[in-house]
Amino acid sequence: MSGAHTLSETERQVENKLSGMTLDFDSMAAISNIFRAANATRNYLERTVLGPHELSWTGFVVLWVSWIWEPIETRVIAEEGGFSKATLTGVLQTLEGKGYLKRDPGTGDKRLVIVTLTSKGRALMKKLFPDFNTHEQQVLSGFSKTEKRELTVALRKITAFTEAQD
Repeated sequence: MSGAHTLSETERQVENKLSGMTLDFDSMAAISNIFRAANATRNYLERTVLGPHELSWTGFVVLWVSWIWEPIETRVIAEEGGFSKATLTGVLQTLEGKGYLKRDPGTGDKRLVIVTLTSKGRALMKKLFPDFNTHEQQVLSGFSKTEKRELTVALRKITAFTEAQD
């Protein structure tokens, strides 16, 4: 069979394949759906909001973290964004080449690099983020305010648990 399987088809197939095992199918389905929802949302936001600005998800996250916390060390951007320093280096080069940010050596420790947005980068984020948020609202338009808050609490619990395992 060619093409992607629907979520329902996949869940039925998994249940059929693993029916003889003693497994917590509810936990497995929840984790699988977190991953699937995160990827689908990321792809949607890249297509609709970020693509017209020639930004990847990672590029947007770097700009967002830098915008909120500037000036900021590159190691903190990598930690906040959840990606490697090697990935960050390439993204920073791209964003710097587009004129959105600048990197300067830190004072004292020569290994430190400090990132600040340029006026062009700040202007982009001020323009881009309201549109981004409009799309966030659309993604969650089927949820009530209470359901959004409950989802946020549930996802924070998962994040807290997994981050505590590091």
